[in-house]
Amino acid sequence: MKYLHQALILAAITFAAEIIKYLLPLPIPVSIYGLILLFLLLKTGLLPLEEIQDVGNLLLELMPLLLVPASVSFVTALDAIQAMLLPVLIMGLAGTLLVMALTGLASQAVIRRRKGAASRD
Repeated sequence: MKYLHQALILAAITFAAEIIKYLLPLPIPVSIYGLILLFLLLKTGLLPLEEIQDVGNLLLELMPLLLVPASVSFVTALDAIQAMLLPVLIMGLAGTLLVMALTGLASQAVIRRRKGAASRD
């Protein structure tokens, strides 16, 4: 029963995200609205983490299983993708390196800022 209650909470948040998407004509996926809404509810304390933690953990455990069909469909379409495989791999590698570099720089900036604030106290 606990899982059903928690799943209904997540379904309600997803439904609210669908309504937001319908009301706001922005080119943003519904899942992003849902993530932002869930983040705000958790951050403000309106929704305690314990209210959805068990179903969230279950979904995280099931995630690899849910991604298998997408991986299989990619492999079956490899013939069609083969012509653009090199540019896609290069863009994927460049994008990954860029994200890693920006994340590292942002982390260093936050650490420096915290050290500076701590030394002033």
